[in-house]
Amino acid sequence: MSKSIRVGRNTCAALALMALSQGAAAQSAFDTPAAFEARVMISGVNRGPIYAGGTAELRGMGFTQGQTVTFERGDEVLFKDLPVNEKGEVSAKFDVPADAALGLHPIVVKTDGPDSASVVELKVSPKIDYAGEDKFDITKAELGGGLYQIGVSDANGTIFVTSSAGGRGKPVTSELIKLDGETLEVLAKREPAMAPAEGERPASPFAVYGVGVDDTHGNVWVTNTRQNSVAVYAQDDLSLVKQFDVNTAPHARDAVYDAATDRVYVSVMSEGINVYDAASLELVETIAIPSAQRGGEFATMSVAVDGANGQLYTVSLNTPELAKVDLASGEVSIFPLESVSRPSGVDVSEDGKTVFVASQNSDDLLILDAADGSVKSDVPVGVQPLNVVYVEGQDLAYVANRTSDSLAVVSGDGQLVASLPGGPFPNFVEEADDGTVYMVNKARGDAEGGNTVWRIKHK
Repeated sequence: MSKSIRVGRNTCAALALMALSQGAAAQSAFDTPAAFEARVMISGVNRGPIYAGGTAELRGMGFTQGQTVTFERGDEVLFKDLPVNEKGEVSAKFDVPADAALGLHPIVVKTDGPDSASVVELKVSPKIDYAGEDKFDITKAELGGGLYQIGVSDANGTIFVTSSAGGRGKPVTSELIKLDGETLEVLAKREPAMAPAEGERPASPFAVYGVGVDDTHGNVWVTNTRQNSVAVYAQDDLSLVKQFDVNTAPHARDAVYDAATDRVYVSVMSEGINVYDAASLELVETIAIPSAQRGGEFATMSVAVDGANGQLYTVSLNTPELAKVDLASGEVSIFPLESVSRPSGVDVSEDGKTVFVASQNSDDLLILDAADGSVKSDVPVGVQPLNVVYVEGQDLAYVANRTSDSLAVVSGDGQLVASLPGGPFPNFVEEADDGTVYMVNKARGDAEGGNTVWRIKHK
């Protein structure tokens, strides 16, 4: 129970005089504050996941030399008055309790000399051992470069992979790669055209990232995220069909073709969804998707289209929300995802009744009722799930987990049936009509098996 104390006016005056008489003898708890400008990261050993009972590593930079830094979790002081070195850095390790709860833990970071404070997150992730490889036939082909996404042509039995690398002071390289869907043999490659210099950004390729395959017109749509644009290539020889202007698709990420509407839908982050006519190759409209959270901004990520029922689904990286767009009326419905953090992957069942959402910070797969967004299952799948694809004939969802280097396989009723090794940084998954699943992963230092395309067939 809290207590309150009343102080009379004469007593207040006496206290004020006493404080003045003491002068500088007492230091004020409200001395001049400073902005917290440092950057603090908390991870497992070698920047891996943090597990209950494991070790966490603190790394901070951008502090002021001579400061000391204290780290607290609730009432527990993890480190008190760590000294900042001559480079403005601090570092330390500590053991995470074996009974630590899964999820995001707020760590208070306080500096002294000058005083400042901030809160950073420590994420305790589920530790899931590899299992179930015997249920799948897996073949791989290492391509090099910097792989991002993969698209499937069921009409031609081919797959298309985007590769982009460089930036941050290094030359940018990029390729669109066509492979045989059965053998993974490389059939063709195409380097994008050069984009002109703009402001401080030098001329560089229209690097390709997202990819969507149009079997009706024989095209491949790609997103040029660096230039805020999209491009269209011919499936047969990867010749450029159309390059859209720079800054017409802000931070374009995913591209999905829908045969029912003959439209291509491209997620453009805070702008919503760009809609293109696949026949005329023209931008038709941009569907705005507002956040239902006060002060929130819906940032579109993956896109899934239920062509049979005329519905489009996307999730927001900035807010825990799922959006459903009625493609006939344009009506947008927003469903809150209260238990997740930073959702990025989404897919929908062929009957349009179930939606699957993978979320990076909550390390889980949500299985939702498409009608009202209610949760059917919430399944821990690995560390930093990025993308998900649901294979109807198998009643299985495949989830690429970037930081745990795994591909989780989850049944439609929410049971984890396999956790497959996925090489360093699994990044994207896609399916063919025959149930074959394709995945691409990226590179991590000298780790083996980076930048590889995977073909996964359920036995």
